[in-house]
Amino acid sequence: MFRKTPTHQGAGLFADHEPETKPSAPAAWRANIDGGSRGNPGPAAYGVVIRNPRGEIAARLKKYIGRTTNNVAEYYGLIAALDYAQSNNVRALHIESDSELLVKQMRGQYKVKSADLQPLFERAKKMSQSFVSFRINHVYREQNREADTLANEAMDEVSGVPRAENGRAKMEKGNAPSPSTAPAAIRVRARLRGGVLYPLEDINLPEGTEVEILLKPHSKS
Repeated sequence: MFRKTPTHQGAGLFADHEPETKPSAPAAWRANIDGGSRGNPGPAAYGVVIRNPRGEIAARLKKYIGRTTNNVAEYYGLIAALDYAQSNNVRALHIESDSELLVKQMRGQYKVKSADLQPLFERAKKMSQSFVSFRINHVYREQNREADTLANEAMDEVSGVPRAENGRAKMEKGNAPSPSTAPAAIRVRARLRGGVLYPLEDINLPEGTEVEILLKPHSKS
């Protein structure tokens, strides 16, 4: 009589090998990006806030980029974030932007029709493909305030305008300065016609701002 040798479930040629496990996905870094211009086109800059996977701020980037449009400035901010991530060996990156146009173009939902944006889009798209994981989402402006502040600081530092006077870039985002951060006094020439004063220069102040007018006749030399 033969005794049957007990067998183990799954025994076979490769029974001694451990089952293969997939490598875990790298933890994602997050970058909030923003770009703005005072006038469209006008003096422009971008701001970027980058956080590591623990949510700690790893970098704050800002740069004045000259006279251009809001959309161009937004793309410069995106490229700056991508460049930082690549330089620091970040493998997974999550971008947040309040520019719906930029986000939908990067996702392929909108076509890039602007000749100014096309080379920037192509560069950003190519850079984004170098990551193991890349996402870009639209957020509301309130959630992107830190990046917006950096962009405005960069414009202020070049123009010499006090930071409290945020100009048209802030106006376009609906952020009027609070009474505690009122703009510094500025001199503007105006002409009186029919009992109404008409400024002879552009005044970039938020809608509803109260001003004090000191009348002093100006004689032409």
